[in-house]
Amino acid sequence: MTTPGHAHPHRHGHHGGHGHTHRHGAGAALWWSFGLTLSFAAVEAVAGWWAGSLALLGDAGHMVSDATALGLAAVAAWVARRPPSARHSYGLGRAEVVAALGNSLFMVAVVAGIAFAAMERLAQPRPVAGGTVAVVALLGLGVNVLAVWLLERGEQTLNTRAALLHVLGDLLGSVAALAAGLVIHYTGWTPIDPLLSLFISALILLSALRLLREALHILMEGVPPHLDLHEVGRAMAEVPGVASVHDLHIWTLASGTVMLSAHVVVPSMAGWERTLEGLRRLLLERYGIDHVTLQPEPPGHVVTIPWPPRREAGGGHGAGP
Repeated sequence: MTTPGHAHPHRHGHHGGHGHTHRHGAGAALWWSFGLTLSFAAVEAVAGWWAGSLALLGDAGHMVSDATALGLAAVAAWVARRPPSARHSYGLGRAEVVAALGNSLFMVAVVAGIAFAAMERLAQPRPVAGGTVAVVALLGLGVNVLAVWLLERGEQTLNTRAALLHVLGDLLGSVAALAAGLVIHYTGWTPIDPLLSLFISALILLSALRLLREALHILMEGVPPHLDLHEVGRAMAEVPGVASVHDLHIWTLASGTVMLSAHVVVPSMAGWERTLEGLRRLLLERYGIDHVTLQPEPPGHVVTIPWPPRREAGGGHGAGP
C-alpha cells in the first residue's frame, strides 16, 4: 500500500500525520520575538557605544545573534509548511535544521569577536557610564522576559526550542550587564565590564555548541537521543507474528517527525495486516514514532542476525525474538 507523496517499492505502513506542517502560532511568536529582540539590540548597541560599556555591547551582540536565530527560525517555519512535491517528496521540514546549523556557526563568530574585544579592554581599561549601562540592561531584561513568554506559548519545535535557549541565555546576559553597571556606578571598578562580557560569551558558546551538535546529529541521520535502537528492535521482535527484524533504521526528519524503516520476517504473509497494526501501535504508543515503513519478508528470504547483534557478528542490523 502507498501513501500520497511517499511511493515505495514494497509494502509498508504509515500512521497518522507526518509532522510536515507547523502551526502558524509558532511562526507568529517567532516573528514578534524577532522584532522585539532586534529593535532592542540596536538600542543596546547605541547605548553601549555612548556609555563605553563592553558588557552592554556584548549583550547587544548576543541579542543580535538571538534575533538572527529567531529570524532564521521564523523563515524556516514558513518554508517547512510547504507541502511535499515531486522534487521534495518529504517536503521542506529540514529547513529548520539547516537554519539552526547556520545560526550556531554565526554565534561562534560572535563569541570570538566579543572575547577578543574583552581581552583588549582588560589590557587597556576605559571609563564606563555605569548608570546608563544599568538602566539599559534593565530594559533589556524586560524585553527578554516578554520574548520568553511569547516563545513558550508557541509550538515547541527544534527552532523554537533553540530560539528559547538563545533568549534565556540573553536574559542572563542582561542580568550580567545590569550587574556590571551597578558595580561600576557604585564602586568605579571597571574591570567587571569586560569580565562579565566574557561570561556572556561563554553563555553564547555553550548555546551554540549544543545547537550545532543537535543539528549535525539530525543531518547525519542519527538515532534520536531519546530512543535506543536496540530496545526498539527487541520490542518489535516481541510483537506476535514477528519472527525477526533486520535493517532497522530510526532517524529524525524534522522536529516532531521521527522516521523508522525496517524489514520484518513473518512466518506467514496471511497474518501480515494484523502484525503490521500491532507494530504500528507499539511504535506510536511506546516510542512516539508515527511515520513507519515496514517491509514483510517470508522466512528464509534473508539471513537474519539476532538482536542485539553479537559482537563477533560485526554489529549487523537484525532482531530476533
